[in-house]
Amino acid sequence: MSGADAAKKKGAIKQERKQNFFMKFSKLLEEYPKVIIASGDNVGSNQMQKIRIELRGKAQMVMGKKTIMRKVIRGLSTEGKQSVWDNVLPYVKGNIAFVFAKGDLHEVKKLLESNKVASAARAGTIAPNDVVVPAGNTGMEPTKTSFFQALSIPTKISKGQVEIISDVPLIRSGQKVGSSEASLLQMLNIKPFKYGLRLLTVFEDGAIYDAKVLEITPDDIVAKFRAGVQKIAALGMQIGYPTIASVPYSIIKGFKNVIAVGLITNYSFPKLEEFKNASSAATSAPAAAAAAPAKKEEKKEEKKEEPVEEVDMGLSLFD
Repeated sequence: MSGADAAKKKGAIKQERKQNFFMKFSKLLEEYPKVIIASGDNVGSNQMQKIRIELRGKAQMVMGKKTIMRKVIRGLSTEGKQSVWDNVLPYVKGNIAFVFAKGDLHEVKKLLESNKVASAARAGTIAPNDVVVPAGNTGMEPTKTSFFQALSIPTKISKGQVEIISDVPLIRSGQKVGSSEASLLQMLNIKPFKYGLRLLTVFEDGAIYDAKVLEITPDDIVAKFRAGVQKIAALGMQIGYPTIASVPYSIIKGFKNVIAVGLITNYSFPKLEEFKNASSAATSAPAAAAAAPAKKEEKKEEKKEEPVEEVDMGLSLFD
């Protein structure tokens, strides 16, 4: 096969792959109503394959081919009417991944965030978290002392090896990793960073929101709603303005006032009598419970008393 034929065949295979990706991405956009958009920076191919395997049965992930993605999304818009997917276009940039799902996105989010791999610090990269060099023996020879001094790390020589005196903050989150810091961490065999898919945004039924919203659980929503209702009820009672939230508390407060007036004035009504009966039963129950053990103790003491036989000592001795 000549070079021209080989290049032609290679181009045909490439074109076929693009066509297959176009069809696959179009089908996923039509089939799935939810998608998590994530950044795949610093994620290797092996790690990406592992994530795909763990997503089986829960979601489908598509990555790469940004120009085709944009073309497919724009193609969903009809004349004079934009598609809901057009809101996703600003996020289709860089090393992007689309994670399509139909079920609960909370489960998919946990799976994506849990799959992270420890990585060494490379010079020029942006640190995703703070890095602290721990105190202790480094196992290095004293000749390396000058290297630590250049980074303002306090050390001492202990048993012929360099020892770091105290914990030292080396890199701050968001800071660019320098060559000296990267070399030091490599010598200490420290892999300070963990990389995985970084969730950016979520598209669900035409709405776009930050991926952090997925951290909110139903219990959190109920707790927030309950706190809001309590504040509205307290405000309504304070200013004397009735609301749906404050009316039940106002009724309870009014009933307590009526009960208090009835007890002071000896005025009776059915509900007040029920209250009196319930209070008397509640106060008499502890007294009866305390009296019961006392009666049991008295009975036990009575049982312990036995009749003493009288013996005529005089007759038995001098008869």
